Formats: sequence, structure tokens, C-alpha cells
Amino acid sequence: MESGPAIFAGTVFALFGAGLLVWTVTRVRHRRPVAEGVSPVASVTVASVAAVLTLALGAWCLTRV
Repeated sequence: MESGPAIFAGTVFALFGAGLLVWTVTRVRHRRPVAEGVSPVASVTVASVAAVLTLALGAWCLTRV
């Protein structure tokens, strides 16, 4: 019974991290800004780090099932 919330949280984190990573890569490939009014390098770095950390958190949650 306790594995239900871990599966849900892991899935949500993994989907969000994957979506953010895909969105960031797509924006960079089309040479569009990731965040308006921010340095392009800083915005890509922060978005990529957030995506990877969220994917790792999702994987960690799913390994706790």
C-alpha cells in the first residue's frame, strides 16, 4: 500500500524532468531563448540542471517501491 505514493511521485517527477529537458533542448536547437530577459547560458544551465535533478529524483522515488 505504501508503494502507491512513491510510484505516483516518481512518475510525476520523471515526466516533468523529461518534459523540461525536451523543451530546453528544443528551444536551444531553434536558437530561441529559454527564459526571457536572462542570459542564454545561465537559463540553459539552470533549466538543464533542474531537469536532470528532477529526473534523478523521479528515479530515486521509483527505486524505493
